[in-house]
Amino acid sequence: MVSKTFGSAVHGVDAKTITVEVDVTQGQKFFLTGLPDNAIKESQHRIESAIKSLGYFFPRNKVVVNLAPADVRKEGSAYDLPIALCILAASGQISSEVLEKYVIMGELSLDADLRPIKGVLPISIQSRKEQFKGFILPKKNTREAAIVNNLDIIGVENLREAIDFVEGKLPIEPLVVDTRDVFQSKVNSYEADFKDVQGQENIKRALEIAAAGGHNAIMIGPPGAGKTMLAKRLPSILPPLTLHEALETTKIHSVAGKVGADGTLLTTRPFRSPHHTISDVALVGGGGNPQPGEISLAHNGVLFLDELPEFKRTVLEVMRQPMEERRVTISRAKVSIDYPANFMLVASMNPCPCGYYNHPEKECVCAPGVVQRYLSKISGPLLDRIDLHVEVVPVSFDQMTTQRKNESSEVIRERVVKARELQSERFKNQSDVYCNAMMPSNMVKDICQINEAGRALLKTAMERLGLSARAYDRILKVSRTIADLAGSPEIKIEHLAEAIQYRSLDREGWAG
Repeated sequence: MVSKTFGSAVHGVDAKTITVEVDVTQGQKFFLTGLPDNAIKESQHRIESAIKSLGYFFPRNKVVVNLAPADVRKEGSAYDLPIALCILAASGQISSEVLEKYVIMGELSLDADLRPIKGVLPISIQSRKEQFKGFILPKKNTREAAIVNNLDIIGVENLREAIDFVEGKLPIEPLVVDTRDVFQSKVNSYEADFKDVQGQENIKRALEIAAAGGHNAIMIGPPGAGKTMLAKRLPSILPPLTLHEALETTKIHSVAGKVGADGTLLTTRPFRSPHHTISDVALVGGGGNPQPGEISLAHNGVLFLDELPEFKRTVLEVMRQPMEERRVTISRAKVSIDYPANFMLVASMNPCPCGYYNHPEKECVCAPGVVQRYLSKISGPLLDRIDLHVEVVPVSFDQMTTQRKNESSEVIRERVVKARELQSERFKNQSDVYCNAMMPSNMVKDICQINEAGRALLKTAMERLGLSARAYDRILKVSRTIADLAGSPEIKIEHLAEAIQYRSLDREGWAG
C-alpha cells in the first residue's frame, strides 16, 4: 500500500515542496531514495524507536521511502515526521485521508517528542503559495510559521498528537497571528538610544549622514573613545523596516535557525558584529551544506566590524563583490544559491597597534613605520567602498558629567527619514538605486553638480590635503546627502566642506 504526504526543502532563502511517498509491500529491508543526506538516512532508527514507543509496530516487510523530485538533494532531519506518518498509513495502522492536504515537517526524538526545525518561514510561504490546507510542525516553531496568514498552522508536541490530529481524534485550533499588528507594535523598539551618549557630537553627525544616505563608514580612534557604543546605536536612527523588508530579513534568519525565542517577525533592523577571527565562509556564507553568512544576516541592517585591521585579509577581500552587488552567490557543482546582502558596513579601528597615535594626551609608543603597516592591512579597494572616515577623540570629564539633554534616536531618525524620502523620489525611475550611496559614477555627474566656488574648494582640498582620486566621487555623494538633510535642492559650498572632512584616511601623511 502506498501513502503520500508533503514536506519541503529549503534552498537559499526559498523553499521547494517535496513529495514524501512510502510503499509497504512483501519483501524485506528498508530503502530510502531521492538523494537523501546522512541525517535523513539515519532517520530509520529514530522513526522506528518513536513508533514503537507509542505502541505501534514498524513494518518488517519491504519499506520504500521516496523523496521526490529524486534529482534534488534533501538535507536535515526534519523529514522524520512525514516519513513516520506515511509508514503508519502505508502499513494500515492509521488513516491517510488528510495527509495529502498538509505540508508536514519535524524531527523526532527516540521517545516520539518533536524538536524544532530551521527554515519554517520560507516553508510556510511556499505552502500558502501552493494552496495547501495547512502546515503540521513542532509546536515551538508555530509562532514563526504563523507569520504567514491564510494557512492553518498546526503545532504538535509529539508524534502521538500528530497521529490523533490526522485521524480526527484530537482537534487542534490553528494558531493565528496578526502579522501587521505584531509588526506595528514592536517596530523601532531599540534598547540603545543616542540620548544616552554624552559628547561626540561630530560622530553622531557623521552617523546621521551615513544613515541618511546609506553610506558605509569607518571610525578611527583610541581605545575607550566610544566607537563600539556609537555603532550599536546606528540601527536606531535608520528608517523603520517596511513589512516587506521585515519578512525578507526574517526569512534569512529562519533559514539560519537564528529567529528569536518568541519566533515572531523581526521588527528592528539587524545589527551583526562578528569577531575578528571569523572565516571567509562564515562571513559571506557557504559550506558543504550552504548557509547564509553574517553579511546576509545583516541584510537590511548594519554589519559592524570592530578592530578592522585584525580581520584576516582574505576575509575582508571577499566582501568587496557583495558590497557592490548587494547579494552573495554561492556556487556548487550542481547548484547555485543567491542570498541577499544589502547592508551598511560600519567599521572601527585603532589608529595604530598601541592605539594612541594622534591622541591629544597619551603618547604613541609604536616604532617608525609601524602605523603605516598597520593601516595598510586594509586594502585600497575595500577602503574605496567606505564613504565616511571619522576620527573619534576621547570624551573629556566635563562632557561625561554634564547634565545636558541629548537628542534621542527618534528625533534624529525623523531627519533621516525625510532625507530618504527625497532620495526615493529622486531615484523612483531606477530599479537598483534606492539611496545616494548606491549611485553609479555616471549618475553622480548628473545629480551631484556643484558650482564654480564648490569646484574651486574641492580642487584646493584635493591638492592641499593630498586626497586621493577615489575620494572625489565619495565626497560628492556625501555632500549630496548632507544637502538632503538640510532640505537643499542643490549642493552648497558648506555641504561640500563638511563632506571633505570625512576623508581622513585619504590624506597623504595621515599616518606619518
